[in-house]
Amino acid sequence: MVDDRAAEDIAQEAFVRAWKHAGAYDPRRGSVVGWLLTITRNLAIDAVRVRVPVAIDPEALLGYDTASAARSPGEHAELADDRERLRAALARLPEEQSRAVVLAGLLGYTAREVGEIEDIPLGTAKTRIRTALLRLRAALVSEEHTE
Repeated sequence: MVDDRAAEDIAQEAFVRAWKHAGAYDPRRGSVVGWLLTITRNLAIDAVRVRVPVAIDPEALLGYDTASAARSPGEHAELADDRERLRAALARLPEEQSRAVVLAGLLGYTAREVGEIEDIPLGTAKTRIRTALLRLRAALVSEEHTE
């Protein structure tokens, strides 16, 4: 979640804080290594919390080309059909459910992370994801039965 440059910044800040607060270190409470790791851990958590999530339109994600030389033309056609069916089913969902399921299902965010990104409670995020998945499933299954 944190890139190399951010990790370097966190490490540097940890040593700066250790230097500034060296007088606060108490050997009775733990080792120097443990103290430094605690400082670093807290800085890393702070860095992840302040991270600004990038808003991604569900339509843009579905537009990514998944072409592979290993697939046959028939498989490419089937994938294109499936992608279009999924795009249409997502378009029929309410926007907040569509975003939640894309964040969780396609981008791999946890429900807690979806809640933080969308600025909603965890329970609401879980409900949006579950409801969207159930609606997508129903829409895609009913399409298969009508074909």
